[in-house]
Amino acid sequence: MQSIIACHLGRVGYAEAWALQKQLQARLIAAKRSEPPAAIPHVMLFVEHPHVFTLGKNGSAANLLLTETELRERDATFFHIDRGGDITYHGPGQIVGYPILDLDRFFTDIHRYLRELEESIIRTCADYGLEAGRVAGRTGVWIGPDAQGDERKIAALGIRCSRWVTMHGLAFNVNPDLRYFSYIVPCGISDRGVTSLSAELGGAPLDQRAVSARLTGHLATLFDADITELEGDQAYAFLRDYLGTDSLPMPDTGAVPQETSQLRIAS
Repeated sequence: MQSIIACHLGRVGYAEAWALQKQLQARLIAAKRSEPPAAIPHVMLFVEHPHVFTLGKNGSAANLLLTETELRERDATFFHIDRGGDITYHGPGQIVGYPILDLDRFFTDIHRYLRELEESIIRTCADYGLEAGRVAGRTGVWIGPDAQGDERKIAALGIRCSRWVTMHGLAFNVNPDLRYFSYIVPCGISDRGVTSLSAELGGAPLDQRAVSARLTGHLATLFDADITELEGDQAYAFLRDYLGTDSLPMPDTGAVPQETSQLRIAS
């Protein structure tokens, strides 16, 4: 059974989280290439980002429907990044998970890896009484078609893998402002919509901490892993020790509502 340390970091800027992922990926790659190889723990980051649009390396910039001025007016930023997939949105109300895993110690199959991430979200939706699933040829997790309409996306996935060590990951819509998805062609798909757990359950905000706990439990089962969850100062202390550095991104506490201003699980 593999050991994964899940670090819940609260609201963190996209650039800072991206840089941290690269550091963690490099640390795992260096450990596996050392003599003898060092079986250090895998790491999973859980964050919430300020409004940001990210475009994968093979995506089309035309799928961002805002000008630079319009981005600023909506307090949003834009990054062209190194994962697969097209354009997506991250923001408050999402659970964003970045697994930094050495797949050599699980299974060396990228398609299976993506399917397991999807399955963790499908099972979490089922915990809330929602039937979610997959759409052939389209990565991610979908609700419908049903009486409410055509299939609509509730979670997006995009990854990058180097020497079988992963980065990037999943974005699960729990309580986001869905209007932000109208500013893009989500994942380059123009004929289908986007939804959230909250929207599908009537619109009342959900406890993201509770949703995250269920998601983490399903990830532990699917990856046959022992997941230790750390938050706040404990999470940052672990990452400083793991990377051997004091230079880590700090939470964007100024943008966090008062009741969630402390670092905590599923922030």
